[in-house]
Amino acid sequence: MEDNTLLEEKKETIYQIITSQEYVPLKFKELCYLLQVQEKDRDTLLTVLDALIEEGRIIRTAKGRYQKLPADCFKGKFISNHKGFGFVRVDGADQDFFVPAGKTMGAYHNDTVLIRTGRPSSGKRVEASVIKILDRGLKQLVGTFRMKNNYGFVLPDNQKIDGDIYIAGHNTMDAVDGHKVVVELLHYKEKGKSAEGKIIEILGHINDPEVDVLSVVRDMNIPVDFPDAVMKQVSHIRDTVSDEEMAGREDLRHLQTVTIDGEDAKDLDDAITLYEENGLYKLGVHIADVSHYVTERSPLDKEALNRGTSCYLVDRVIPMLPHKLSNGICSLNAGEDRLTLSCLMDIDKEGHIISHKICESVIRVDKRMSYTAVSAIVEDHDPEVMETYHELVPMFERMLTVSDLLRALRRERGSIDFDFDESRITVDAEGKVEYIGPYERRRSNGIIEDFMLAANETIAEDFFWQELPFEYRIHEAPDAEKVKQLSVLISKFGFFFKASKENIHPKEFQKLLDKIDGTDCENLISRMTLRTMRQARYSPTCSGHFGLACKYYCHFTSPIRRYPDLQIHRIIKDVLHGKLDEDRIRHYDSILPKVSEDNSKKERRAEEAEREVEKLKKVEYMAEHKGECFEGVISGVTNRGLYVELPNTVEGFISVSNLYDDYYCYSDEEYAMIGEATGKKYSLGDSIKIKVKDTDKRTKTIDFVIAYEGDETVVKRKRKQAHRK
Repeated sequence: MEDNTLLEEKKETIYQIITSQEYVPLKFKELCYLLQVQEKDRDTLLTVLDALIEEGRIIRTAKGRYQKLPADCFKGKFISNHKGFGFVRVDGADQDFFVPAGKTMGAYHNDTVLIRTGRPSSGKRVEASVIKILDRGLKQLVGTFRMKNNYGFVLPDNQKIDGDIYIAGHNTMDAVDGHKVVVELLHYKEKGKSAEGKIIEILGHINDPEVDVLSVVRDMNIPVDFPDAVMKQVSHIRDTVSDEEMAGREDLRHLQTVTIDGEDAKDLDDAITLYEENGLYKLGVHIADVSHYVTERSPLDKEALNRGTSCYLVDRVIPMLPHKLSNGICSLNAGEDRLTLSCLMDIDKEGHIISHKICESVIRVDKRMSYTAVSAIVEDHDPEVMETYHELVPMFERMLTVSDLLRALRRERGSIDFDFDESRITVDAEGKVEYIGPYERRRSNGIIEDFMLAANETIAEDFFWQELPFEYRIHEAPDAEKVKQLSVLISKFGFFFKASKENIHPKEFQKLLDKIDGTDCENLISRMTLRTMRQARYSPTCSGHFGLACKYYCHFTSPIRRYPDLQIHRIIKDVLHGKLDEDRIRHYDSILPKVSEDNSKKERRAEEAEREVEKLKKVEYMAEHKGECFEGVISGVTNRGLYVELPNTVEGFISVSNLYDDYYCYSDEEYAMIGEATGKKYSLGDSIKIKVKDTDKRTKTIDFVIAYEGDETVVKRKRKQAHRK
């Protein structure tokens, strides 16, 4: 059998030939003649050509000629809509392509497709039609089983899926009405015919505790259990650090060292040291040396790459690494010797990093601190807490000083610092929501963030100028059209900022956030501004980070929970040990594009799962408050109605059918006029009294109606507390 690596090399060679400017489209026999392919090797060439076609990289015309994709053809991911139409996301394209219902060719959500583009649609997106389904992205899905006579059907949890899934009687696994199930797709939806599948797993009943979160995890195809080979490798890892492992490392155990994390954190990636010497601040950011234990190409490494990141789901964590590593030998637990990679920075009194050193080290954390305790010291100056940690208080005060210096320099260059309410959700032992409200962000959070940013930028710049293979964290400038739309929206609130198509600078966004600081519309405009931004991603090319207004950035500080950090730790250690020779450089050059792309996809998957679980918990919580009234803020307007956000960060929807008998609502505008006869006008940012009408756990939606006089007492909207900076 042909070696896979050799086959890939041949594919790349043929692809380069067919896509070259000199190439003229040829038939198979003509290609064989051009390439001087012998008779015995023609089957191999045909295999290579077929593979390139299946991957959507070349096409074969109706006349049998092989050629590169025409200028109007693109390969992308299909994003379906339950109404039948869809969009195709193409790497590098500014906008998704719109695919009308009749031109999807039966594509399912997440399919890899080949499209031919046409004219812009009425919605200003370029319209396209699917001409080939290259790969089915959806092999399984999760949904709710409904029994009907001697067969059943499954309603998919994913609201992007068009239609339900038919389940023949012999494929039900004896599921009963209301069971949450995993379905393997046997046949995809075609014209006039539903998709068909078979149940391969019953997760439990829709009302059973924890089934909702498990359903999201399975639907996103997030691995939970670790393979036997991984656990076997882990079993051979020691629980303590040996003298042999510490040999040759920088011994920093004499330095006063702390970790600062949330109260519930168990995987402690980073520790801090900070002291003054010769008129300079000596800041040490010490990161768990995970690559010492997770060796390249080992079962642990392959599984970590497969997961990409740890996933945080309100009441649980699905870790990237087994607990023996993530909570044990890799975690920087107080009082234990730990192996680390350190970035030691010299910072002057103006906050400039004037020199640095990257080294393998060994540390011992003196105290595991929480954000709450550190904030009680540096913000509240709580006498009792300061007495408890009296030996560390001078270092924490020094941390605040250095953090302020670093932050001031970042703001000066235009770094964007979003500050809007994030959700804090607490649950009981059975996963039932006890509380939902805004997450209180204290100054101690900012201290750690500033130190991590400093290390990440320093490491990225160092390796950029060494011109070595590396994995960067990049963030491109926002699309000019989206910036223009934002400018129109915020003008309705009396705010403006400078931005032209040719010159979009992050400093203007930071100026806007400064202007809205402390206003009633701060949360709303902050979120609108965030939606204008592109999504940050990983790349082997250093193209800068728009949001941070910096040229060099990477993720170095969290290798326990992020694979990109683990990946660059390996490169750093190769350099430190003099192992980055030409062969290793070629190796990294070959793998980093694919690894970076995969890391970005796994990050988006985890973020989507976290959002979906958060939405589920909010629906569950508000189901207990049906009929109750609240005061919220209009956070969005569509031609279907209004979105309203409550002070506890829950967002619901008021359908136009639930507003007034007489209404009209401008689609895609920044305001709506509803009830012309009554003169009622609702705009973005307006306060509005609502009543919780209904909730739907399957669709993860919350329905509101307007609260009238005589309804229950409205819970007044709380203003932000004095801790706002």
